Amino acid sequence: MQMSMLKIRKTMVVVEEIHHEGGPVADTPLLRGAALAVVKNPYAGRYEPDIQPFMDDLRPLGLQLAERLAEALGGAEAIEGYGKASVVGEGGELEHGALWHAPGGYAMREVLGGAKAIVPSSKKLGGPGVRIDVPITHIDASYVRSHFDSMELGLNDAPRADEMLVALVMTTGPRIHARAGGLAASEIKGEDGLR
Repeated sequence: MQMSMLKIRKTMVVVEEIHHEGGPVADTPLLRGAALAVVKNPYAGRYEPDIQPFMDDLRPLGLQLAERLAEALGGAEAIEGYGKASVVGEGGELEHGALWHAPGGYAMREVLGGAKAIVPSSKKLGGPGVRIDVPITHIDASYVRSHFDSMELGLNDAPRADEMLVALVMTTGPRIHARAGGLAASEIKGEDGLR
């Protein structure tokens, strides 16, 4: 059995409380949170044809971050939106960031009790301090327009050239003052993850 290649330098959980966006103050603030980890990229500085073993190594981290984030936002039952992202340091390649898709997405679905919608994602290459916008959609139906959102993330010292920053984002509801129409959360059929 191969030893895990996962080496974590740091993690962070952050929660925003959004009371209004220029309109009336909401009765209950929207919570938007993120859990991030900075990990060593085992493939930095070289081309490796078979990178999938690291995806398996990332799975426990995905679950740990998803559990911590859901707890920080009031528990899995409070979560209505989600997204994920990765930033690869300059010694790596964009494809290394794609290794976060399954570990991050499936972990959130598991923690949230089988959410149906695809987890939106973004990835990029960048150096320390780079920012990334993480797209967010409703956990059960991607077409629920009120939950289309994003959260900008970054850390001042990551990722270094031989690192990756991986992130999960969750929200507790629609955008504050959402009024752009479209499918409402109360109208979700839950058949296909879209509507």
